[in-house]
Amino acid sequence: MPVELIAEKPATARPVHLVTKAGLDAAGLDAAARAWAGANGFSGKVGELLCYPDETGRLAGALLGWSATREGFSPLATGRLARHLPPGDWFFAGSLDEPDNAALGLLLGGYRFTRYGKKQGDDLRFVAPQDVDVDRLERIAAGVFMARDLVNTPTNDLGPDALEQAVRGLAARHGAAVSVIAGEALLEQNFPMIHAVGRAAAQAPRLIDLVWGPQDAPRVTLVGKGVCFDTGGLDIKPASGMRLMKKDMGGAANVLGLASMIMAAGLKLRLRVLVPAVENAIAGDAFRPGDVLKSRKGPTVEIGNTDAEGRLVLADALALADEEAPQLLIDMATLTGAARVALGPDLPPFYTDDDAFAVALAAEAGRVCDPVWRMPLWAPYDAGLSSKVADVNNVTTDGFAGSITAALFLKRFVERAATWAHFDIFAWSPTDRPHGVAGGEAQAIRALESLLAARYPA
Repeated sequence: MPVELIAEKPATARPVHLVTKAGLDAAGLDAAARAWAGANGFSGKVGELLCYPDETGRLAGALLGWSATREGFSPLATGRLARHLPPGDWFFAGSLDEPDNAALGLLLGGYRFTRYGKKQGDDLRFVAPQDVDVDRLERIAAGVFMARDLVNTPTNDLGPDALEQAVRGLAARHGAAVSVIAGEALLEQNFPMIHAVGRAAAQAPRLIDLVWGPQDAPRVTLVGKGVCFDTGGLDIKPASGMRLMKKDMGGAANVLGLASMIMAAGLKLRLRVLVPAVENAIAGDAFRPGDVLKSRKGPTVEIGNTDAEGRLVLADALALADEEAPQLLIDMATLTGAARVALGPDLPPFYTDDDAFAVALAAEAGRVCDPVWRMPLWAPYDAGLSSKVADVNNVTTDGFAGSITAALFLKRFVERAATWAHFDIFAWSPTDRPHGVAGGEAQAIRALESLLAARYPA
């Protein structure tokens, strides 16, 4: 990793002081360092960074603006150090209120997407705060980086074929088993909606199925939307709407990142990961508005809009997952623009009928600075999905509550799972933040990892 957490403090290590607004006098700096900060207008604004010299003019240490209160991602603001500190050995001066988040922010902030020639940047070594589980933080960062890398990779290098290979690579690293149903075999084995959405693409649609862990352990199943590119189909998106559609497999990327964390930790559970991998392309055999598709579960679906394809492939995968009645069934998808209009890019909504799960997840999300927001499965809106020719339409006609009605559509395909939760994630950060640069992002999986690690400890 670009930032290495080390156990012992080298004699040459330099201090980083976390300084709040009006807290310069309490930071333990000598007079020369305080004078340097004043001369350079250091204010203590969160994320503000200033290096200061010693009396000989050599680099002596650094100041990082810090918040005395928790605001958004502020406990991860240490990530700025990973991109802007000079290389070498460093340590935190003084005590830390949240050492785990401070160390994790460092690791996450060091991420770079370098596949196409961008430079990695200088490596840092940082003394790990006392009592921090470095191995765990590195597992989490590795899972986040996997999700970011997959989302950032364009579709010419990450179509359904390459996404399958990414899953196989992950499985090989952790001794998991993978099976794949592709092309016409999807029809033979009753996954008609996955087939319909992906049949017009050059690369065959497929359902990727990873299994890991003891058969008699509690079953946890993750389902991730793997639409490697979404033109919108015959209801084609405008050019501006297609610009970021390489990220429409962000649900798959995130469940794979979470799976990486789970398997690396050796959690005591039976993990299954299902990824319906397709490209929603346009050709003579593309599915059409007005088509009626039969689902794996049985209900027929009228296609009101071919750009609402993610819920179709998820429905078939969720139906399969539900057949073995897992203890916990989670799906993640870059599903609706409505979720972003309501909550913006940083705050993914989730839906569940399990109040205890929702409360526990919210607590973990707050603790690890991985925000989520519970939204209602408001049953009266389900009527908007009615169809005059089929059991259900894949969209409503009024345009209201788009994220909620998408969740209600998916809910129809889950009956046996003890707990089901749907996450409508963005999987993208439009701007640089201290703990990550603009681009592909992992959302909700650190919170889920924390919850699962407490429930099913290694």
